[in-house]
Amino acid sequence: MSPVRIGRWSAVSLAVSSVLGVAAFCWPFFVAPGTVLADAATEAPLIFGVLLVLVLGVLLAQLADGGIDAKALALLGVLAAVNAALRPLGAGAGGIETVFFLLVLAGRVFGPGFGFTLGSVSLFASALLTGGIGPWLPFQMFGCAWVGLGAGLLPRASGRLEIVLLAAYGALSAFGYGLALNLSFWPFAIGAHTALSFDPNASTLTNLGRYLLFDTATSLGWDTGRAVTNVVAIVAFGPLVLATLRRASRRAAFDAPVEFHDKPV
Repeated sequence: MSPVRIGRWSAVSLAVSSVLGVAAFCWPFFVAPGTVLADAATEAPLIFGVLLVLVLGVLLAQLADGGIDAKALALLGVLAAVNAALRPLGAGAGGIETVFFLLVLAGRVFGPGFGFTLGSVSLFASALLTGGIGPWLPFQMFGCAWVGLGAGLLPRASGRLEIVLLAAYGALSAFGYGLALNLSFWPFAIGAHTALSFDPNASTLTNLGRYLLFDTATSLGWDTGRAVTNVVAIVAFGPLVLATLRRASRRAAFDAPVEFHDKPV
């Protein structure tokens, strides 16, 4: 059982948020031919508001379900602050990003709901710290939220096998994160009538091929650096961090039943 459980409404909120998040990322592949697309400046604020509301809805649903209590909220704040402080250390140079390995490990220990919330809160806190607030932020928040969610859904393993599993997931999620995040600006990144550009009049398969070429040409090297960083950090620090987080989980006793005592008359 996960230390921070997912109740019924939390699961519904996570599912709905993820489905709408996929739609927000993947709309270029489903737009009808001939549709007049809104420009980025018009679209981004709407998506920003909607995604922030959805992420907040997940957190509130978990609070209502009792999945995140005061102890879990305190831990969420601490880990989000650590992640926000770690992120500028990599500075994104050559794809080196230090924010993901702790997110993967925390999602593994505390479960998918906690991982989802930690991913979104960490990126929001980091944006406040570094002044990185912009139309790209909600996509980054959702991308990291999915990384934390997936880490919490990984199958059971222990010892070295667990580290291998988490390192493999860290590498795959690094490429998946880059593949998803590029969708947030690809339709507006380059001019029309190129082999890499989005064409609203083309078929889904044609646009998918164009996007894969665009991602390979512009992001593959960066994503590889992110994947290598995740693997090295998880292999080097994973056992120690996992042990520390699990010790904190046991001491906090997140899944301990709440006892009520009558007041003396």
